[in-house]
Amino acid sequence: MDILLIAGLWLDGSAWDDVVPPLASLGHRPVPLTLPGQGDGSASATLDDQVTAIVTAVDSAPGSVMVVGHSAACTLAWLAADARPEKVARVALVGGFPHADGEPYADFFATRDGAMPFPGWEPFEGPDAADLDDEARRGIVSAAIPVPESVTKGTVRLTDERRFDVAVTVVCPEFSPAQAQECLDAGDVPELTRVKDLAFADIGSGHWPMFTEPAELARLLATVAAEG
Repeated sequence: MDILLIAGLWLDGSAWDDVVPPLASLGHRPVPLTLPGQGDGSASATLDDQVTAIVTAVDSAPGSVMVVGHSAACTLAWLAADARPEKVARVALVGGFPHADGEPYADFFATRDGAMPFPGWEPFEGPDAADLDDEARRGIVSAAIPVPESVTKGTVRLTDERRFDVAVTVVCPEFSPAQAQECLDAGDVPELTRVKDLAFADIGSGHWPMFTEPAELARLLATVAAEG
């Protein structure tokens, strides 16, 4: 199966470099995506541009696909399911949840000169970054790409009720499956409460398992894809 890999804020497709080989060795075709405004040099990219790039990748696959979204890009993966529910067989959400229709995509941190730069490690201290050593932190910071404000403040638009028929697996790194379920029970993730086939998978890592546990993340994603 083709597995589209979408990294979160500040990251391009190279974030998956250590995940791609083991995932391919397990029989799948991983496709890391570098999105407009996050690695292609387009400082004026919009949220719609990113969604269009992902949908184009979905349409280019010869068969059904699994779309993997990490962190904020969990919303992008869900937007792909909304746009192509007949083509997306499963969505895997790594370390995040999809936003609902009408919400801003990722208006989390301050912007500067029309873009949201990486805010430093202070907001992520604790379980998010506990497994990142100094070298890994320096690598993430040096590769971080400021995300255009027209992406981060773009409005999420969901239109097709068939998205709730797409199977979803929530991969839980810095939080547990039980904590994820608590969020759903509290009504904090209204999109997922309507998903008909929802599962949880635990991974012992912080917020960036593609850097700290790439082989385990690949194994887990291959298992999820097989279930799909």
